[in-house]
Amino acid sequence: MKKAQGPAPSSHLVDAVVQGIQEVKGKDIVHLDLRAVPNTVCDHFVICHGDSDTQVEAIARSAERFALERAQEKPWHTEGQDGAGWILLDFVDVVVHVFHKERRAYYGLEHLWADAIRNTYDNVA
Repeated sequence: MKKAQGPAPSSHLVDAVVQGIQEVKGKDIVHLDLRAVPNTVCDHFVICHGDSDTQVEAIARSAERFALERAQEKPWHTEGQDGAGWILLDFVDVVVHVFHKERRAYYGLEHLWADAIRNTYDNVA
């Protein structure tokens, strides 16, 4: 059973990651709070996209930098930096998905986790 909703140590990391995404104009930023959803592998997903391979890479680098500078966290594991169609930053409790726009639409992660609490953010720096 997952723990109840409320402030968590990972909330500071989520905020830092979102700020990093906003810094380089990541698009359609969504935070899915998965803590009340049974059988999930983490507590939070942060999902966004960029319009080019270059922007996807820049978003991932910025999210990683903000996480280190503002939350003193480094990803435990990263995936997908070779193709840049989908970069995953795994901070254990928080997993960040940075997609190329078309790949995000294809996988539709937000729809797979529709029972999660969903927060959206403006695309401002």
